[in-house]
Amino acid sequence: MPRRFKVGYQIHPQHCTVDEIRTAARRADELGADTVWVWDHMYPLYGPPDGSSHECWTLLAAIAVETRRAHIGALVCSTSYRNPELLAYMAGTLDHLSGGRAILGVGAGWFERDYTEYGYEFGDAPARLRRLGADLPRIRSRLERLPAPTPHRVPIMIGGGGEKVTLRLVARHADMWNTFPPFDGYARKCTILDDWCARIGRDPHEIERTMSIGSDMVDGDLDEALGAGATHLIIRGAQPFDMAPLERLIARAEGA
Repeated sequence: MPRRFKVGYQIHPQHCTVDEIRTAARRADELGADTVWVWDHMYPLYGPPDGSSHECWTLLAAIAVETRRAHIGALVCSTSYRNPELLAYMAGTLDHLSGGRAILGVGAGWFERDYTEYGYEFGDAPARLRRLGADLPRIRSRLERLPAPTPHRVPIMIGGGGEKVTLRLVARHADMWNTFPPFDGYARKCTILDDWCARIGRDPHEIERTMSIGSDMVDGDLDEALGAGATHLIIRGAQPFDMAPLERLIARAEGA
């Protein structure tokens, strides 16, 4: 059945077990989620700061073989944590594992504890954005050089809402873009992204626009989100990974 919009589910890989993550990924896939995501952090972002937390790319490899339909990726990983060519290589292998369902989600990074406790230079936001801008052409080049059959088709998602730098990078390099409500701010950023595309001669419709939403928003006025420009809504899923909001969102996407 055609859907009005795509539906995704982001598993927050903290304060839980790996088995719970695997079960959540399988269930989201069985329900018909278009995409399943984790994030790329070394420590919990909320709750007890030293609670359990699980590594992004190891989880994605497991999710690749636990699922059959949904596209999978990180929402999003910091390019600061890995050499960009290595990151592309990892995404290419994930694409093979998943049968062509990998998405390479990247961003400039922001969570200082990840950097300081794992020995990365945190710097400031402009420096991290410059790093992202330098990494993106290297990532694309490496993806295109990886072995067939699928890696060169791995879509790149950029996460973030910065209007002067991040959206310019989205216009030039991304196949997908993700940020958060409020809806009026999202709509403004969509317009700015369109303007950046016009400056470089790119069709803005080539960029899929995703929005991260809380599970409490599933039963609200989704027309506001869609009217703001989103075509793909991704639920932020905290442990215990309640799938009822995902079921309801899929039903709404299908017009039920």
